[in-house]
Amino acid sequence: MKASVFRRAARVGAGAAVASTALLAVAAGLLDGASAGVPAASHVALTGGILALVIASVAGRLEFEEPSARAQRVSFWLRSAPTLIDVQLGFALLAGVHAAVATTGGADSPLYPLLYGVVAFVATFSSRRAALAVVAAAVALELAALLRAPAPQAAWVATVVRCAFIVAAAGAHSLFLRGLVARQRRRHEDRLRAEVSALRQEARDYRLISAALTPDSRAPRSRAEEERKLAEGAVESVRASVFYTLGLIKRSLEARTCALLWLDASGEQLKLKEVVSESDAVTERRAVPLAGALRAIVRDGKALTLPSVKWTQLPYYEIEQEVGAFVGVPVVDGAHLRGILCADRSHAFDERDVAILNGATEQIIRAVQSEQVFQAVERGKYEMERFYRASEMLCRALTLEQVMETAFDAAAQMVDYDVAAIALYDRSSRKHRVSRVRTREDARLVDVDRLDGLEFRENAGLASMVVKNKHYLPATGVLRDQTTPIYTKKIKLRDAESLLVLPLLCADEAVGTFTLASRRPRQFGKDVREMLGIIANQVGVSLQNAKMYKKMETMATTDGLTGLTNHRAFQERFGDLLARAARHGHAASIILTDVDHFKKVNDTYGHPVGDEVLRRVARVLGDNVRKIDIVARYGGEEFVIVLEATGLDGAVQIADRIRQDIARQTFESDQGSFSCTMSFGVAEFPADGDDREALIEHADCALYHAKESGRNRVVSWREFEAARSKRAS
Repeated sequence: MKASVFRRAARVGAGAAVASTALLAVAAGLLDGASAGVPAASHVALTGGILALVIASVAGRLEFEEPSARAQRVSFWLRSAPTLIDVQLGFALLAGVHAAVATTGGADSPLYPLLYGVVAFVATFSSRRAALAVVAAAVALELAALLRAPAPQAAWVATVVRCAFIVAAAGAHSLFLRGLVARQRRRHEDRLRAEVSALRQEARDYRLISAALTPDSRAPRSRAEEERKLAEGAVESVRASVFYTLGLIKRSLEARTCALLWLDASGEQLKLKEVVSESDAVTERRAVPLAGALRAIVRDGKALTLPSVKWTQLPYYEIEQEVGAFVGVPVVDGAHLRGILCADRSHAFDERDVAILNGATEQIIRAVQSEQVFQAVERGKYEMERFYRASEMLCRALTLEQVMETAFDAAAQMVDYDVAAIALYDRSSRKHRVSRVRTREDARLVDVDRLDGLEFRENAGLASMVVKNKHYLPATGVLRDQTTPIYTKKIKLRDAESLLVLPLLCADEAVGTFTLASRRPRQFGKDVREMLGIIANQVGVSLQNAKMYKKMETMATTDGLTGLTNHRAFQERFGDLLARAARHGHAASIILTDVDHFKKVNDTYGHPVGDEVLRRVARVLGDNVRKIDIVARYGGEEFVIVLEATGLDGAVQIADRIRQDIARQTFESDQGSFSCTMSFGVAEFPADGDDREALIEHADCALYHAKESGRNRVVSWREFEAARSKRAS
């Protein structure tokens, strides 16, 4: 034992001893000969040795690792190691500065102020005891120099001044810099304690406050964040309950230490969950071995009392500690052993003490079970809230685009994903088409440009199999084989760990697939798959409803024969267009037109042929205008065109081009081929009328004039007014 202590002391204090020897050499005046300008070989060797010592001390301080708290408690020398390494560095720097000063002129050397810098540096950054030792050594060297001086009486004033400067340098830096650092450290520690306390309080409050708030009142969080918050709240709640329970046990049993040890998943190691003790010997480790009395309690599942134990038999002590009696009881949850509640004190435990501990274990288990129930309820509530919100979102979607975008949003309420895609299936052509894709910005699992709009026939891919079987794949939500095709072999997922392809069902028929992929493993667990399956069914129904809505909207706004906008929808769109033109100061024009002698076409060739004429005319009208313009069937054989941001001259040119195109058309019938012509009336907004009714009336008058003046013509409202004025005169 003594040899071990000696070796430890030699290893820790060797550097400080060498540095102290160097200072003794300086104090003895072994470097004084250098000032005469004739350095001896021994002086050179001593100076080189001091330089090597400085370098070694600086390197040693940079590489120094402070011993653990346990090691410092066990050994005086290890506890002194941080101070000794600082002393070594300070002494080495002092010796180095004196060597440099001696080499460059002694007390009159320009390098002498370096001594004050070294003292200030050590006083600032070393431990308090090391700083005092270095300052004392610096003053001692000055006094030694005074004693070696030829005339000490003449040099004592300068020595006192230098000593005062040394003490002042150390004191100033210690006072200001150490004080500033200490103040900042205290503020940081206070702030850290406040933050930790606030986090713990937030975790405790979350489980109460969040549970009382409605979904719209709570801050938006992901599923993972909600789970983490619930877990933190549960841990803090159980921790507070256990800590309070252990405190009560300690006071009731007059124990030195009460500890709750929890078995890990392997059952071969214990975790120190909570401890209340008046001893400083309690371990800082969280994991402790399952041995001795603790192993006996786990093995037998019974309480154990020992009248006398050694501190080495109790793994929650890490250094020597006087221990008397010990008691430990198993913490049992149903049929499962969860851990051990134990205590020790100076005198023996009796049956009453064991009963108190058994009651405490029941209280601890109840606290844990309560939190488990609370978490389960909150998790179910959270999932139902997200499910309700997803369903609500889908119910509001009307168009196909809205349904698909809402489906992605609804799935995001259930689970985090990197890629989502909806493919629609056409049963008549047996083709799939990827209609919508959404990816996270940082996700690179798939080539979106190739996937979006992809069309493929039935194959051996997962999407085709899901449509065929009307059941999601893979069965576990895990993509085990990266080469498995989802749509086609050309589309591959990179680094996807989780995958789910869901059928979109409506009336027990698959209308498409909803695919979700994530690079994180185990994203689509059983509960998530079930909820996403219900969402997918709603998406399938919503898609069919959106198709019906689109069909009904088309029927309500489109002429069934020609496919053009019908009269009612035209009136609404015309009003909006005029309002927009008035707001931006743009012109707009309206063209009314009808087929010349259309009644004769019906009477001669029959109504089916007449209908074909109207369809052909509608196509010609649509081909000659822009998408922003309005083309509508006004009634019977009459059509109307509204040109946005187009003046009268432009409208007349477009009308004349249409007139010529119609005249070139040839129509077939049983009586042979024939052709048709059309007449046009044009009016401009706002020059020819500043409201819808006036413009339609003026364009109709111009059309009537075109009919009267020979048909197959384009007449504007201004031409009609000019002709009317001419007839009146």
